Amino acid sequence: MTTLEVGKKLVELCNNGKNAEAMSTLYDPNIVSVEPVGSSAGQEPGTSQQVQGIDAVREKSRWWIEHHTVHSEKAEGPFPHGDRFAVKFTFDVTDKDSNQRMTIEETALYTVKNDKIVREEFFYAT
Repeated sequence: MTTLEVGKKLVELCNNGKNAEAMSTLYDPNIVSVEPVGSSAGQEPGTSQQVQGIDAVREKSRWWIEHHTVHSEKAEGPFPHGDRFAVKFTFDVTDKDSNQRMTIEETALYTVKNDKIVREEFFYAT
């Protein structure tokens, strides 16, 4: 698959609530996932800004799902550039700890090699 095809498939799966399938089919086993400096919104408190490996990325996702009720998710894009593409995400969620409902907007930059996503970086206001 081309970078654009990988991006289109990721957006399609995310918009259909199939994020776990996206990880299983599109992510490289050694993927690197990077959150913004000083942010704990996308990860369990006390964890590293960067995690590596599909199991660590799945654990990060599991923690996020356990701590948020997702009312809706929208993925827009992809916006390709060479071996990378960006996707804009909008989430309507309730934080289960504070019971606060909020809209979260973030942009993710993905790097593709050998038809798999090898790096994801998230950008959002913390």
